[in-house]
Amino acid sequence: MATNPKDVRQNYYSLDEYFALEHAGDARYEYWDGEIYCMSGGSRAHGIISVNVVVALANGLRGGRCRAFTADTAIWTPTLPPYRYPDASVACGELQFKNVRGVDALINPVLIVEVLSPSSAARDHEDKFAAYQAITSLRDYLLVAQDVARVTHYTQRADDAWARRDTADLDATLPLAQLHCELRMCDIYEGLTFPA
Repeated sequence: MATNPKDVRQNYYSLDEYFALEHAGDARYEYWDGEIYCMSGGSRAHGIISVNVVVALANGLRGGRCRAFTADTAIWTPTLPPYRYPDASVACGELQFKNVRGVDALINPVLIVEVLSPSSAARDHEDKFAAYQAITSLRDYLLVAQDVARVTHYTQRADDAWARRDTADLDATLPLAQLHCELRMCDIYEGLTFPA
C-alpha cells in the first residue's frame, strides 16, 4: 500500500525531548502527539489582540474573585498531555496548579482565549477545543480572528452542550456570565484597522 508523503512525519519527538526543549530557553512550545510547535513570536496583530484581551479582562475582573492570565501560563489538558499555552485565560476562586515536570499548569480555568493564526486556526477550532472541553471548570472559549474583526464564542450550557455565537460587529459586547463581566469587541481590536 502506497503512503502519501504528506502523511509521513519528518520527526517524532518523545515527551522527554519536548521537555528538554521547553526548559532550554524562554520560548514556549506545545507538544502534539510527537510533534513540537513553537508558540512564541506571533504577528503584530496577534500581539496587539492578546494584550488587549488580557487588559480588558483584568480591568473587567478588578476587585472580584477571578484573575486573568497571559500566554505565559500553561493550561493542563487532561486528554492531551502535557499542557497548552492559550493566549489568555481566567480562573476564579482558589487558583489550582499542577506541576508538570517543572511547569506550573493551571488546572481550573473558567475562560480560555485563543487568537487565531493561519497555521493554528483549524487546530484551535477542533483538537484544542476538544482538549479544553475535558477541563471540568471551563465555561467559555473564545476564538479571536486577527485578520478581520470576528470572534467565535463557545459557552457551556446547563445541559453540558456547547453553544456557539459568532460576532463580527465592533460595537457588540461578548457577555461572560460566569465571570460577571463582558468584553467589548472594540476593546479586543483597539489599535487595529481592517480593509473595508
